Amino acid sequence: MDFEGAGEWRKMKIAELEEWKEKAYHNAKIYKERMKRWHDKRIKIKKFKPGDKVLMFNSRVKLFGHEKLRSKWEGPFDVIDTFSHGAITLRDNSGNIFKVNGQRLKIFLEPNETLDEEVDFIELIDYEP
Repeated sequence: MDFEGAGEWRKMKIAELEEWKEKAYHNAKIYKERMKRWHDKRIKIKKFKPGDKVLMFNSRVKLFGHEKLRSKWEGPFDVIDTFSHGAITLRDNSGNIFKVNGQRLKIFLEPNETLDEEVDFIELIDYEP
């Protein structure tokens, strides 16, 4: 192959490489848009108002060893303020104030201390083989 032919071949391969690069960029952009739509469709809108009690998800809990049965939720915290972009201002029991993403929160339901209905107790008989 002569030098001119080699130069033309090389230019053709570089142009082909640019085409592949543009296709890959385009496909990555389409993939990201589809994943964003999929993710956004599954986000649950959570509405909190000042005065609500909430629990906060602790993503730093290790899930091995003796901490396996530990709750991943901390709290309760008091909601002080909400922002349009999803951030929430919280206050803990000691008075510390901080902001968190609203997706890390869930409503805290107060435990019901009184029973509205009677409870029947059943005595179990010990079984001896």
